[in-house]
Amino acid sequence: MSDTIFSKIIRGEIPCHRIYQDEWVIAFLDINPLSRGHTLVVTKEPVATIGELSDKAAAGLGHALPRICRAVMKATGATAYNLLQNNGREAGQEVMHVHVHIIPRYAPGGGGEESGLRVAWRPTRLDQADGADLARHIARLL
Repeated sequence: MSDTIFSKIIRGEIPCHRIYQDEWVIAFLDINPLSRGHTLVVTKEPVATIGELSDKAAAGLGHALPRICRAVMKATGATAYNLLQNNGREAGQEVMHVHVHIIPRYAPGGGGEESGLRVAWRPTRLDQADGADLARHIARLL
């Protein structure tokens, strides 16, 4: 994997507003936030996608993430939040290093600026035969 901006932050070569760090992750405020308190939780294992993480690194991320979410919510007074995690360029990933965005959301007039994140959900119908075949195939690969 290439040397990313997150690798440089982990090594201390680029400063950040760090809020948490342990053996597996570092968390810091995003320098281009979508809302007040927008936080990045970055794995210290230098891989691009969740599927490439070792089980231990994934467990470390899973252990830290709820604690960081609770702290961000309490500190900002936000009423809700989005977790955003992209895997691959086609999914919108810009830095090829596993990271999760915690994006606080605020009620109208709640003191936080309007978030730049918009989610459009456009579901389609699952073809039952294709769904059954796909589910069996995925299950076999596990």
